[in-house]
Amino acid sequence: MKSIRILLADDHTVVRKGLRLLLETQAGFEVIGDAADGRGAVALALEYAPDVVVMDVAMPNLNGIEAARQISAKLPHTAIVFLSMHSDESYVLKGLKAGARAYLLKDSAEQDLINAVIAVSEGKAFFSPAISKMLVEDYVRQMQDRQIEDSYELLTTRERELLQLLAEGKNNKEVATMLNLSTYTVETHRANILQKLNLHSGAELTLYAIRKGVIR
Repeated sequence: MKSIRILLADDHTVVRKGLRLLLETQAGFEVIGDAADGRGAVALALEYAPDVVVMDVAMPNLNGIEAARQISAKLPHTAIVFLSMHSDESYVLKGLKAGARAYLLKDSAEQDLINAVIAVSEGKAFFSPAISKMLVEDYVRQMQDRQIEDSYELLTTRERELLQLLAEGKNNKEVATMLNLSTYTVETHRANILQKLNLHSGAELTLYAIRKGVIR
């Protein structure tokens, strides 16, 4: 089986060494390099084209969000896993908009990182349980404050199916192939989903799916 090639980026040497040790002991994982800042991460990513980049959000010279944005623009098939001390929604949303498919808290269980790397390498999303719980609770609170019914009920069975696939990171063409639909039909469904749920981007759609428990 082909190894998952991983690049690490964190400005703390001890953290980088710990992550490398953890990942390299996992069968099927290969750490191909590590960087101490965002600029180094971008340079190494462009040089080695890793399958997965695991990096901190806060780094010197170039922060993780901007580094992720640059890597995603040049290497759309490279999956990004963020490690962060920040659990509030604004950071999660920024990470998703920058191209991340996973967001973990630094104090998250070691097994979460392993599961996240496997998940994103398969095109799925992954979030620390604490992040998912926070987003769900925040969503429920918003619904109560606005005194409205669950917007998820507005979606048809087909739209719910598409919501999950899109939130997992699949593009319109991939969804069309899986469901035997035309790309135009998928695009139409996606537009309807965003309109019904009052969402404005793929990142917001992913956050919504987490809140609803559609994806982890």
